[in-house]
Amino acid sequence: MDKQKWKHYWRVLSSNKLGLFGVSLLVIFLCIALFAPFIAPFDPTERVGSPFMKPNGVFLLGTNDIGQDIFSELLYGTRVSLLIGVIAALISIILGCLIGVIAGYFSGKVDSFLMRLVDLVLVIPFLPLMILLAAFIGPSFWNIVLVISLISWASPARVIRSQVLTLKTKGYVEAARSIGTGVGAILTRHILPGVIPIALSQFVLAASHSILIEASLSFLGLGDPFTKSWGTILYYAQARGAFITDAWIWWVLPPGLLITTLVISFAFTGYSLEEILNPRLRKEQ
Repeated sequence: MDKQKWKHYWRVLSSNKLGLFGVSLLVIFLCIALFAPFIAPFDPTERVGSPFMKPNGVFLLGTNDIGQDIFSELLYGTRVSLLIGVIAALISIILGCLIGVIAGYFSGKVDSFLMRLVDLVLVIPFLPLMILLAAFIGPSFWNIVLVISLISWASPARVIRSQVLTLKTKGYVEAARSIGTGVGAILTRHILPGVIPIALSQFVLAASHSILIEASLSFLGLGDPFTKSWGTILYYAQARGAFITDAWIWWVLPPGLLITTLVISFAFTGYSLEEILNPRLRKEQ
């Protein structure tokens, strides 16, 4: 991709204040996740103070019920929550792309079977399915990623299928098919390039949903008990009496606000990304 196109994309992004704000927040969260061991003042797994200490100059967000530094927990929790969200979203988008492209291109019985499978996943009540899968598979980092991926691929698959149905009727695809070009070559050279922009916007949306799902599962006690994520911090806060003391102010509110901020940053970034990839959505300058 040439420099002019990158400059054009940057101009579109910088003209969208919400999108620029969202990208800036994501960069900040990414830096926190990468450099958490160097930023955190304490090891989040070690007892470094008295239980339920209020915020002070040493413990910026106080301590929990066993004397662990909450600020350090939040910093380390950023990398876990962000990593789970990104990995789960990536797997769900890859699976959604695979099913959506196959269903849209081949149509017929293949399309009918795959879309009925998509409908089945979409109509099953989301929360009970999520809890059932998490409880059945068991709590661990990769099991949480697997659960989120299994319940998040269907919606991207339907969106991508719709795009493929449009792309396969284009003249260049018909021409490639008429001269005997193989199915694999048509899919990789002509269909996938047109699907990637939609897949990118769906990835951003799936990442924000994945972070919310991870927080929900962890808050319900179905997350990995051996990792520090924002969801597990909330779980231990409600399980260990934070709501019956003043500790909820510095133990519950910060992870809740961080989850909200990260999801909003993904939403703003996704909106800006759609403007870049879909010229029809751009405002006239």
